Amino acid sequence: MDNSNQYLSNTKQTHVHEIQGSVVIAEQNDPHSHRFATISGEAIPYGMDHYHEVSFKTDFFREHYHSFQGHTTTAIPIGNTHIHYLESVTTTNDGHKHAFRFATLIDDPTSNHH
Repeated sequence: MDNSNQYLSNTKQTHVHEIQGSVVIAEQNDPHSHRFATISGEAIPYGMDHYHEVSFKTDFFREHYHSFQGHTTTAIPIGNTHIHYLESVTTTNDGHKHAFRFATLIDDPTSNHH
């Protein structure tokens, strides 16, 4: 059975990706960074491909944090599996925002299907 498009099925749980990263340093007067880690939403069909929704809050720095809500690119093949990419900016808080970019981790690193 070919499972190459199993993430396009709406009848069963699909897959998610781990995400972790740091934002770009902001503010010349108070240079700092934030870290984030989350799990993407399940696969959302897009033609014969898919993407994932992503939302996170960063860690705190001097009593503030930042948020993000958006979605990844469609799948980027890596060997017999795939990743996703996202480049954007956080919400503005404490008078500034941060740019960031990341590639997700593969969807199922311990599977024998790869």
